[in-house]
Amino acid sequence: MGFIVYFVLIMIIPLLVQMYLRNTYSKFLKVGASSGLTGAQAARRILDQNGLYDVSVEQVSGHLSDHYDPKSRSVRLSSTNYNGTSIASISVAIHEVGHCLQQRDRYVPLRVRHALVPVANIGSNFSFILILIGLLLSSANLLLLGIIAMAAAVLFQVVTLPVEFNASSRALNVMIGSGLIRNEEEYRAKKVLNAAALTYVAATVVAVAELLRFVLMFTGMRNDED
Repeated sequence: MGFIVYFVLIMIIPLLVQMYLRNTYSKFLKVGASSGLTGAQAARRILDQNGLYDVSVEQVSGHLSDHYDPKSRSVRLSSTNYNGTSIASISVAIHEVGHCLQQRDRYVPLRVRHALVPVANIGSNFSFILILIGLLLSSANLLLLGIIAMAAAVLFQVVTLPVEFNASSRALNVMIGSGLIRNEEEYRAKKVLNAAALTYVAATVVAVAELLRFVLMFTGMRNDED
């Protein structure tokens, strides 16, 4: 039973969430927004309205490769969303602008996430190596080091959740307040934003499940030594 639950957590749930995101995004990619603006134009309008003239809006390759780069202060949108005038395109574009607004407001969870990046990178790169060596050598100490490294990466993902949900909340508010979407379009935009946020929830669930699995292995190894 434990294996079945674990399999569902790390395989089935992420797959279902990705399918839901693709279907939701594809559906509202076909629905034009009443403003008629492209994602790039909408992003530029909100940035300018908030005095963020130094933030650029750039087009990048890839599918749903949209992101905000805080170092170069650039909102980067995939071609579909950069040029698209759909509810989906505008929602994704303004979500990324939401991260820019977080940086301007010194949003605490975002600052914590940025501070965790170096530690999370180390954890991601070395945790499985330490865990694998610890298991092969039956070394509880090495396994524990791997678990600690993995915990740092998991913490980064946990902190990411409020950052992403807050960015979506800001996006919805500014889209309505600036007239990018009408009241009857709010539900559609919310569906797109929620679907995107669920991918982060799924990733966090998988990461926590993996961490717990190795913690149980460590506990069993310690018990065997005793």
